[in-house]
Amino acid sequence: MTANHQTLALVLFSVFIAVTLGITTWVSRNRRGSAEEFYAGGRLFSPLENGFAIAGDYMSAASFLGISGLIALYGYDGMLYSVGFLVAWLVVLLLVAELVRNCGRFTLADVVAARMAERPVRIAAGTSSVAVSVLYLVAQMVGAGSLVALLLGGTSEAARSWTVIGVGALMVIYVSLGGMRATTWIQIVKAVLLMAGTIALTVLVLLRFHGDVNSLLSTAAERSGHGLDFLAPGLRYGGDWTSRLDFISLGLALVLGTAGLPHILSRFYTVPTARAARRSVVWSIGLIGSFYLMTIVLGFGAAALIGPDEVRASNASGNTAVPLLALDLGGGAGSTGGTVLFAIVAAVAFATILAVVAGITLASSASVAHDLYASLRRRHAKQYSEVAVARVAAAGIGAAAIGLGLLARDLNVAFLVGLAFAVAASANLPVLLYSLFWRRFTTRGAVWSVYGGLIPAVLLVLVSPVVSGSPESLFPGVDFHLFPLQNPGAVSIPLGFLAGWIGTVTSTEPSDEARHAETEVRSLTGAGAA
Repeated sequence: MTANHQTLALVLFSVFIAVTLGITTWVSRNRRGSAEEFYAGGRLFSPLENGFAIAGDYMSAASFLGISGLIALYGYDGMLYSVGFLVAWLVVLLLVAELVRNCGRFTLADVVAARMAERPVRIAAGTSSVAVSVLYLVAQMVGAGSLVALLLGGTSEAARSWTVIGVGALMVIYVSLGGMRATTWIQIVKAVLLMAGTIALTVLVLLRFHGDVNSLLSTAAERSGHGLDFLAPGLRYGGDWTSRLDFISLGLALVLGTAGLPHILSRFYTVPTARAARRSVVWSIGLIGSFYLMTIVLGFGAAALIGPDEVRASNASGNTAVPLLALDLGGGAGSTGGTVLFAIVAAVAFATILAVVAGITLASSASVAHDLYASLRRRHAKQYSEVAVARVAAAGIGAAAIGLGLLARDLNVAFLVGLAFAVAASANLPVLLYSLFWRRFTTRGAVWSVYGGLIPAVLLVLVSPVVSGSPESLFPGVDFHLFPLQNPGAVSIPLGFLAGWIGTVTSTEPSDEARHAETEVRSLTGAGAA
């Protein structure tokens, strides 16, 4: 990259950071110190505002950088991520949004604990929420490192490492000072910027091919080196039975995982009513759907105009395909147009990462303070306020995410998010659905459901090719992989549901049908909702 690229992009980075820190400072001066204010922004956001914030929360570095990169490298098989991420919202809309808003206050554990013994359920749900959030944060950190490495010429590992540390520090500041209200406005600003940037790039790609989508696809196939196989299933997930199973596992994780993501569930508590929560999801589906359609155009555009070899040379996992595409669309390296467009796209991508990490950190620190700390503290010990504990937790979670982000910096960000979705679908979704819809569900069933999904999902990742046994692994020099699939969803999701069922049917505790009936009425009508 030229010095002009670096200077302009760094200026735009600085402007966005200054604006968001300004928002955070302003909000921190105009807020009450209550838990409701910190966790839920006072429940004062409209469906439109919350819809944009949900979209801002969901359209992460994995979507903008990772999916487009996978499409540029693998064609049709990369496009499957876009489909999975979008279809997942139908599960959220139909099964989760309104019911969660009516049953809970701030976290997933609130919904489950409404009809169970509170302490063991909160500890289990809080633990799984933190695990999912840290995995998701790692993907954002890796995206930030890839972006700045590209900006600085791709040679400085130190710069990449310092970027990851800087993003972690910023997210702790956003969450600690501004809480949910600042985080929401940062996400709204980011959603508008990201949609505008994606629309501009999509239009420019289509103009380059005179609006002829067939020409775009055939050029991408020709430059890929795979011919028409690039446009057909199987390039990444069709080689043998293992890769086909991996595809099924990934699809299950993507479609079912969204409904178990703590930072998405927490967004439903920022609106005043369940009806507003449902309308928020409708707005977000419109924004997210159009965005994912455009990522398909950008991915094939990068394959056609840049070529997979050049994309892979810049970043082995394809995370820099979109910035390289912007550089080409603006007129190429060294041109003023290319410099400006590259800088804008890089700044928007960086804004995407900052906004998403703020939302995830807030949700996970809420789980630590509202669920784990509130359950584990001794009755006679000094009781610090939940909000103070949440701020400390944000720093600890940020440190963990920084460490793992530095370790996983060569993995594709969309792939890393797929792992987070698998853990969410295995540990959080079964207990959530059982609590809402199964009358006989018991406390033992809830605890077993969470740990029965969480522990297998994490263990299977540790003994999978993600960690060891291949050149793309976290530790390529060793081989202790026992599980053949890269995504554990096909095994761990059924185990989560099975463990919840076994825990319930073997429990000596009778199910509390009165509390279930109360929860059911509340979830469906909103009577008594916070």
